[in-house]
Amino acid sequence: MNSNSISLRKIILIGLIGNVMEWYDFAVYGYFATVIGKLFFPAQDSTVSLIASFGAFAAGFLVRPLGGLVFGRIGDLMGRQKAMTISVMAMAVPTVLMGVLPTYESIGIFAPILLISLRIIQGMSVGGEFTSSLIFLVEHAPKNRRAFTAVWGNWGGTLGILLGSGVGLIVSESLDDTELFNWGWRLPFVFGGLVALTGWMIRSGVHVEAPSNTTKSPVKEVFKNHKWDVLRIALLNIGGGVGFYTAFVYAVSYIKNIDKLSESVALEVNSLAMFVLLLVLPFAALLSDIFGRKKILLIASATLVLCAIPAFHLLHSSQEETIMIGEVLFALIVGMVSGGMAALNVEMIHPSVRCTGLAFSYNASMGLFGGTTPLIATWLISQSGDPIAPAYWLVVANMISLLTLVFSVRAIKYQGI
Repeated sequence: MNSNSISLRKIILIGLIGNVMEWYDFAVYGYFATVIGKLFFPAQDSTVSLIASFGAFAAGFLVRPLGGLVFGRIGDLMGRQKAMTISVMAMAVPTVLMGVLPTYESIGIFAPILLISLRIIQGMSVGGEFTSSLIFLVEHAPKNRRAFTAVWGNWGGTLGILLGSGVGLIVSESLDDTELFNWGWRLPFVFGGLVALTGWMIRSGVHVEAPSNTTKSPVKEVFKNHKWDVLRIALLNIGGGVGFYTAFVYAVSYIKNIDKLSESVALEVNSLAMFVLLLVLPFAALLSDIFGRKKILLIASATLVLCAIPAFHLLHSSQEETIMIGEVLFALIVGMVSGGMAALNVEMIHPSVRCTGLAFSYNASMGLFGGTTPLIATWLISQSGDPIAPAYWLVVANMISLLTLVFSVRAIKYQGI
């Protein structure tokens, strides 16, 4: 079956299904970071354990640029679908293994070593999955609906995080603290194997021809002739990445450890915010198609800069309703930032090195800034004693992206997809 015989709905399903799995696992890890920290990085100070746990989380992101080069090269030389099929299995196996991994009490120092090793494999997998799926979607989209088509890659990732939050909420409410600590935290990781199997079956059953306009040495070509495009894309994605991981991954830990509310309340609030994000993303993408990428992104990025600190004050509360308002506000603004960004990322990189160039630039940005955000936010609060400190990091990150958007992104460079 070639790409011409596949309906747009099928194209969207192929593009988004892998992201459900990829981001489900990352969400589950972030949501159970406190438990994982105590089991794999035991310390007298619980903050030290949490920082170590988020350090392992960050390790999976720091290798994403390397994974981007590996899977990007596969995507440019062998086809986008091949890269997506391999990457989803490279995520599935470590996810299931994490659910049966012995803890520090059982095997000592080998427990955190194995955990970090699995996170690194997963990070490399994500380095190829997300950007390959965005490229696949944009390259098969109608010209006037590229943003609306590409956004379903983000939508799949958001659905995966919501699924992870929902499963985490069910496990947390069904078990007491002792059961959750002893074995309950493992269940969401094992369940992830079923999600991965579904994604693999959908993707392996469809054949899409590999692109014919690629270079024989995409990695060399990217750094020789397209380095400024790579830098622009990386800077452009810093703000949205930090915003996303602040609002939808770190926030769960923040609500539990800073606001002192229960695990189930934190996951309930987060699940509602993720549901709002699912509604906002397609709407924001349509606006981007109609009014232009840059105009919508300028408004959304500037709003995030202005609202980051007030929204964090709402997040820092003992009242569930107030926290929920803060989380929903973040969902609305981050959704508007993300709506047109997916298509813009693809449109800014040359077709011959698109998988390699976008995978490296996007993942370098997410790895160095987005994925380290929970670690940075935890450290900032521990050093300053200011519970609003993560908001300042969020403002700085979004100012970088906003200035890049104003001064560097004059037009979509590669309209010919």
